[in-house]
Order: sequence, then C-alpha cells, then structure tokens
Amino acid sequence: MPWNLSADSPIYLQLVEHLKTDIVSGVYKAGEKIPSVRDLASLAGVNPNTMQKALTELERDGLLYSERTSGRYVSEDPSLIQKMKASQAGKLTAEYLKKMRSLGLDYPAILQTIQEQNECADASGAQGRK
Repeated sequence: MPWNLSADSPIYLQLVEHLKTDIVSGVYKAGEKIPSVRDLASLAGVNPNTMQKALTELERDGLLYSERTSGRYVSEDPSLIQKMKASQAGKLTAEYLKKMRSLGLDYPAILQTIQEQNECADASGAQGRK
C-alpha cells in the first residue's frame, strides 16, 4: 500500500520524515538492514530515484549508513536516534499547539482536551482487553 504522501511539500522530504518516524519508532531497529531502494520505492509508490534522494539525506543526517555491497543499515548510535525522536516529537507538538491555538484554545483548554482524550483512549483500551 503506498505511503500517505501529499503535494504540499517535496516528496523526497516526506519520504525522509516517514523513514525517520519508522526508525525512531522501532519499525527499523538500530543496526538493522533496511529494504532496498527499489523495495522501499515500491512500498511508498514513488520513483526509485526519489527514494534514493531521501535515503541519501538520511545518510547525511547519520541515521543510515551504507555497507558497500550489502545495503543500508540503521545507525547503531542510541543517542542519535533519541535526539531524532525528540526532534520529531517537538515538531508534532508545535504543529498540534499551533492548530489548537487557531481554534481559539488557550493552554489550560488544550491540556484539558489532551487529558479528556487520554482518558477516552485509556477507557477504550481497557474495554478492548476484557
């Protein structure tokens, strides 16, 4: 199934963000070999050249490294992965806060909304475990 990509920003940057999320969330673990350019391009529904550009960017960031004849691997540096996770979380939080403020909510109202949603998620999770 193709990845959810939009026309809002360059495709390769969206691929970079998607792969960063996969790495920091553990879809691809530290030291693990990732699928080939062609396989990833097929999964994402993009041209292999576009995927190659995204992977090159991730190598530049240090999240991936290449072994000459065996492919690309996820960095084994836990501090780098943790730093990237914090960066991703910060971006998502800033985006969320901006959208909530555009609705006219202040910080206490935003916190209340988060708490209510968390309680609903906890309740639905508890029901699903019964």
